[in-house]
Amino acid sequence: MELRQLRYFLKAKELLNFTEAAHSLYISQSTLSQQIKHLEDELGVPLFDRIGKRIVLTEAGRLFADYAMQSVHQADNGLQILQDLNNMDTGEIRIGLTYGLKPIFTPALIRFMTKYPKMKLQVVLGTSQELLERLTNFEFDFLLSFLISEKEKHFNYQLLFQSPMALVMAKKSPLSAKKKITMEEISELPLALPAKGYSTREFITEVFRERGLSPEISLEINDIPTLLDVVKTGNWYSILSQFSISKKDEVASVPIQGVNTQRRAMIISLKGSYEKKSVKAFYEFIKAASENLS
Repeated sequence: MELRQLRYFLKAKELLNFTEAAHSLYISQSTLSQQIKHLEDELGVPLFDRIGKRIVLTEAGRLFADYAMQSVHQADNGLQILQDLNNMDTGEIRIGLTYGLKPIFTPALIRFMTKYPKMKLQVVLGTSQELLERLTNFEFDFLLSFLISEKEKHFNYQLLFQSPMALVMAKKSPLSAKKKITMEEISELPLALPAKGYSTREFITEVFRERGLSPEISLEINDIPTLLDVVKTGNWYSILSQFSISKKDEVASVPIQGVNTQRRAMIISLKGSYEKKSVKAFYEFIKAASENLS
């Protein structure tokens, strides 16, 4: 069993199409098919069902995928350890990022790349749920997100700071003059909220549920800038982390009364994964940025 065969298998599993997988791997389809067949012969079980041009993972394929993923990840870790012995001037860092933490990420990114211009960074924005799933699949070195709790035991958590939630509205809204607002009052307003999958949405839903409230959710949007544009019209209100709202967003915010709305900003990584020197260095830039802005 060869490492390249495992990589080929994982790419075929991801795309469920030999032609697309071969193209992505820069090899011919015949080479890919041959290597997958060799792997299946060695294992003594089929990993894919071939249905015309489509392929589907067999039960054995689904079970083997976890082993293959772990093996490739460990091999990559070993290579990284050797590379770190020399220097950290080059290499790649893969980062997952939720929108709410862009205010600390962007300055940290600029300063880091100024100091290490030969480094390559791959940054993916998404919901907390999406990013955590991809982190579990070894697609990121770490991610930055607001979380309700550190409930997953296979993750490492580093607290950056805490920020309260607030009701967000157009500056012209009469409610912008209020010092505080209750969840009961908020439940009567037309709301535009982050879509399901955002940790903010999960948090809001839980707070309403605990109080037996049925809010009027008019809009669900999976893009925070668009959400803020909608709020600016004055027709809807939203609930976001206070930290996520900047002066340039041209909206007003009012603290929420009578509930612990503190959100925790975290650096999240996989337990047991080797942390590259470059990743540890980036952590310091992130922490410095959070100290300056929080």
